[in-house]
Parts: sequence; structure tokens; C-alpha cells
Amino acid sequence: MIRLQNLTLQRGPQRLLDGAELTLHPGQKAGLVGANGAGKSTLFALLRGELVPDGGDCQLPPDWRIAHMRQEVDTLDRLAVDYVLDGDVELRRVQAELCAAEQAHDGLALARLHSELDSADGYTADARARKLLAGLGFSNEQMASPVGSFSGGWRMRLNLAQALMCPSDLLLLDEPTNHLDLDAILWLEDWLKSYPGTLLLISHDRDFLDAVVDHVIHLEQQKLTLYRGGYSAFERTRAERLAQQQQAFEKQQAQRAHMEKYIARFKAQATKARQAQSRIKALERMEELAPAHVDSPFEFVFREADRISSPLLDLSEGRLGYGDKVVLDKVKLQLVPGARIGLLGPNGAGKSTLIKTLANELQPLGGRLQRGENLAIGYFAQHQLDALDPQASPLLHLQRLAASEREQTLRDFLGGFDFRGDRCDEPVLNFSGGEKARLALALIAWDKPNLLLLDEPTNHLDLEMRLALTLALQEFEGAVLVVSHDRHLLKSTTDEFLLVADGRVQTFDGDLEDYARWLVDYRARQQPMSTCETAVDKTDKRAQRQAAAALRQQLAPHKRQADKLEKDLVGVHDKLAELETRLGDAALYEVARKDELRELLARQAELKVREGELEEAWLEALETLESLQALLEASA
Repeated sequence: MIRLQNLTLQRGPQRLLDGAELTLHPGQKAGLVGANGAGKSTLFALLRGELVPDGGDCQLPPDWRIAHMRQEVDTLDRLAVDYVLDGDVELRRVQAELCAAEQAHDGLALARLHSELDSADGYTADARARKLLAGLGFSNEQMASPVGSFSGGWRMRLNLAQALMCPSDLLLLDEPTNHLDLDAILWLEDWLKSYPGTLLLISHDRDFLDAVVDHVIHLEQQKLTLYRGGYSAFERTRAERLAQQQQAFEKQQAQRAHMEKYIARFKAQATKARQAQSRIKALERMEELAPAHVDSPFEFVFREADRISSPLLDLSEGRLGYGDKVVLDKVKLQLVPGARIGLLGPNGAGKSTLIKTLANELQPLGGRLQRGENLAIGYFAQHQLDALDPQASPLLHLQRLAASEREQTLRDFLGGFDFRGDRCDEPVLNFSGGEKARLALALIAWDKPNLLLLDEPTNHLDLEMRLALTLALQEFEGAVLVVSHDRHLLKSTTDEFLLVADGRVQTFDGDLEDYARWLVDYRARQQPMSTCETAVDKTDKRAQRQAAAALRQQLAPHKRQADKLEKDLVGVHDKLAELETRLGDAALYEVARKDELRELLARQAELKVREGELEEAWLEALETLESLQALLEASA
């Protein structure tokens, strides 16, 4: 088990843990949650043995194998599948020793190493690596590409696959879903559910945590608190504790009053009915969620647009793509105020292409795209984080949008995104990915959009900021079109789904559970013979044939050796039988024949010794031969 006792952990002048206690039993799956900078990744470094406690004890079983998801890539010339196989260090050791034994023609070593390779599932290793890569969204062509050819996000997927490839008793995963789409997350959930070891997981995806973990460890105020159940259970339990604070109720009641006022005002108006229903749903959820986040540093809204058009966008017979490549065809989509749409579809199906076209970053290859007179788009995508001015502060970024606005008003607004005090004046150059994402959202929220186009807006955002974004989107009166792997965000902010697949955009009649089932069927239709498994089978059989050829090459000399030892042993048995016949003659024991008797007994003793030596050598040769034959049959 993992046992932390009176643990103190410090990084520089900052004390992260002070007298912390935690016990995790083998096979438990726990999510580690807490504010950014609280010490979650540092705790992982301690468990990996990279740090020592500043006080107290950190105890793990000494024989546990620990696997973790690396954050860097240092072998850019390795092929993707080989890079993933490198995660199984023991497998690579056996393979290296096996190669050396083959070159040395060491039959005994070959027999032992092939047995070790079989025990380590070495003959299926390539197949398992390719299956991991396929689950994480890699094509067969990508599997044979060098690591250096992939972008940063795809390299992180390779690091994740490498960690999953490593046989382990403890698996440490730090934000494994950050660079995954919804399809890959659903696959990873299933994989982790069947993982037999102990799992520690850092994640800001509440639905992912709910699906995978059975405990939640909350790092707060330099302590570790273990909660039973998934993230939703943790949130409820913590909310019950915090609900005793009067401040929580005051804040909650104010939010309730605001929503109830909106519902009462607009519920009967047809044009506002959808927004009113959205707030009714949010009101139902608030009773459970709000108290658990009374200490959240984030609170903001998207400022209401001055004017609006209906429809905001109207696309008909759209042909969308890049250059001469058509990704989507015959697209029909009309966005009106109040629309709440989530885009679903396999990786690479064209979701980002659709959003970029609507955002005017791509021009349609055909069809008609009509924009409303008063259309004001707020577009969020990961590449826009790089477009921020690295030398400018959050305050300066906002001042460029609102030159005539009072500075204090801008500072107050940025405070809702947790840019406070000196942080408002620091250059973006030093910001983390999460801070850049918050700033990009702040700029969009200030700019009074009436249409939000959001492409993976929760990447790099922690749980508290994700909740604040969810509440802000529920309050937003314009239209929303969102692509996200955060299922909680999709369920809480969208009213309908569009499915992007097979070059088409169609209404999806179902929820996210239905989509997960559709995805399984889609993959089966796309790969009826499972191209990944076919390629894997070919590789696996090729490896087996190579191993079998090596074994056959070694069988002949071992068989000859065993046959020779057996023949020599039979000869000794015959001589012993002859001696025993002679020693059975009573006349041999007369005094006159004592020298002859002594000679026969000495000869018998020699043959007995020889018999024992031959039997031992023969049995050893037979065991070696049988081992090689068994391996040959297994690889046939």
C-alpha cells in the first residue's frame, strides 16, 4: 500500500504539505484534485522517488513497478510504435540480451531468454503497442512515423501510450486528457477501468474522474483528505461540509435570486423560452454545485451584446475544406440567438474545419454563407493563445479593446478571471497555458459577442475555472457552438448536438452515452477487418516466425547432444548389468579370487559414478530440448 505519515513537503520557500496523512490500498483508483500550484505534481515526483520528504514518511512497497506519463520527449528519431514499446523496459532488456545470445550462438541463453520473452508477453508486444496507439487516435501510417514529425499534443499522446505500455503496480497520470479528443478519452476510460494496479490520476475533467476513480484525494491547505467515490460524490460531501458557512448561502441565494428573476421575466416570451429553460436547469444544478465552490477565485459573465441579428449565420449547401481538399459537403446550418449546439464526431472528421469557416478563418469552397448584419463572433481556439502579445500584460491587452474605459473597471473585470494585483501587470510571456486560456476568454467576454464559437475551450483550465465558464455560458444570451472533450460542459451548456462524420453535418438524436455507442459502431464500420489488428497480426506472426526459425536452428545440436548422452548411458547400464551378473557368482567370493572381486567392485563403483553424471547431463539436455520445442510449438 501507499502510506504517507505526518508528511511535510516543501518546494523552495513554499510549503506544500504539512503533517499530511494518506493511505491507499493496492488496486484502488484515486483522483488527486486541488488548486493549481497546490503541489499535486510535486507529490507525484515524491512517489516516483525523485524527491525526499522534508519531514515524515512516504512508504511504498519496495518491489512495486511504477509507471508515469512523462512530460518531455527526447528521442525524436524513434518510430512511434518503437517509442511506445520502449515503455516496457524489461521487454527491451530481454530483446537486447536475446539479440546478443543469437550472435553468440548461445543455445542455453536463447532457451532461457525466449522463455522470459514469453512470460513478458513479448510475442504480442508489438500488437499491444499498436492497439494502444489506435485507441489514442493514431493511424497505421502515423505509427510508422518518427516521433519528431508529431506536434506537441500528439507527442504527449505518445508519452501516454508509453506509460500504458509499461507493466506496473502503480500508474501515475498527470493530466492525461489534456491533449485528447472525446473519442480518445472514452477509449482511455475503458482502458483504465480494467487496469489491475493502483492508479493515481490528476485531472480537471470531472466526468472522466467519475468514470475511472473510486476515491478522490483533495489537496487543500497543505493537507490531504481522502473521499470515497468519484468526483461528484466528493463534490457533494465537500459541499455538505461547507454548507455550514453562512457566506456560502448568501452567495448562493444571490445567484438564485438573479436566475429566478430572469425566469419570471422571460419564461412566457417565445423568443426567450430556450434561455429561460436553460436557467431552470442551471437552477436545479445550483443547489448541489454552488456550495462546493464558494472559495472559487473565478466569477465572470459574457457581457451582453448591444445589438443582435436573427439569424446570426446561415450556411446552405456549404462545401468546406482546405485548398482543393473538401472535408465537408452539403452543409446546412442556421444559427439563431439562443442556440446551444455541441459538435460531436470522430477525430479529423471536420469539426474544427466547420468552426474555422464560421469564424471567417477559412473561406467556403462552395455554397452560400450569409452573416447577420449585427453578428459579433467570440472565437476561441488553442492556436489563438499563441496570438497573444507575449510582452503585453492582461491589463494592456484589455486596454487595447477598451481604451476609454476606467482602469479600475478593467482590473475588476480581470479579477473575475483571477488576474489580481501584480498579476494584471505581468507580461503574458511568463504565463502558463491555463493562464493564457483564461486571458483569451476574458478578452472574448469583454468584447460583447452574440455568437460564441468555442473549439476545446477547457484545455488547460482547472476544475474551478471550468465551472465558472459553465455558469457564464448558461448566463450567455447569444448562440453557442462548442467542440469540447469536457462532457460536463457539453451536458450543462448545450441543448442539441450535431454529428460531424463521413463528410456530412447532421443532427444527432441522442445524448453523450448514445454517442459513445455510436462511436463503437462507427469504428467497426470504418474498419470491418480492424486494419490495426490486421497489421498487428502480421507483425506478430512475423515475429513468431523469426523466433521459431531461431529455435529450430538451435534444436538440432541439442537433440544430437541428448541422443549421444542417452546412448552413452545405455552403454553404462549394459556394463553394470554384466558386472552384476558376474558379482552374482558365489565362487567369486572365495579367498583365492579376492583380487578379482576387488577389481570388479572398483569397476562397479566407477560405473555408478559415471551413470549418475550421465543421467544428470541427459536430464538437463532433455529439459533444454523440451523447452525449445515448447517455444517452437507456441510460436508456430
